[in-house]
Amino acid sequence: MKIIKEFKEFAIKGNMIDIAVGVIIGAAFNKVIDVLVKKIMMPPLSMLTSGINYEDKKLILQEAVEVNGEITSPAIAIEYGELFTAFLNFLIIAFVVFMVIRAMNRLRKNAQDPENKKTVTPKDIELLSDLKNLMHEQNELLKKK
Repeated sequence: MKIIKEFKEFAIKGNMIDIAVGVIIGAAFNKVIDVLVKKIMMPPLSMLTSGINYEDKKLILQEAVEVNGEITSPAIAIEYGELFTAFLNFLIIAFVVFMVIRAMNRLRKNAQDPENKKTVTPKDIELLSDLKNLMHEQNELLKKK
C-alpha cells in the first residue's frame, strides 16, 4: 500500500503533468517539422537538383536476383535518402529549440535585472538587490568613520 501512495504522490505532482504536456507538444512539433521538411523544403531542393527525390536515394550493394520473372532474393541497399531527410529534420528542430532557449534566457536575464524597469523583476530578486544596496551603503558609512 505504501508504494501505491508514493506513486499517487508522484503522479499528482506538477512535474509529471509538465512532462506529459512536453511529450505531447513534442510529438505534435515533430509532425509539423516532418511535413515542413518533406512538403516544403524538399520539393524546391529536388527542383534545384534536376528532380532528384532525396528520400528514395540509396546505394545498391547487391542487385535483386530474379528467376523466371520472380524475385528470389531482394536487393540489398543502403538507403541514405531517409537519413538525409531525418538529418534535415534534426537541424531544423535543433535550430528552433536553440532560438526558443535563447529568447527565454534573454527574458530571464531582463527579469533578473533590478535596474531594468521595462520588465517586472521577481520580488525575491528585487529584495536581494535592495539588501545588497543597503549593505553597500552601510559599508561606505563605516569606512568614513
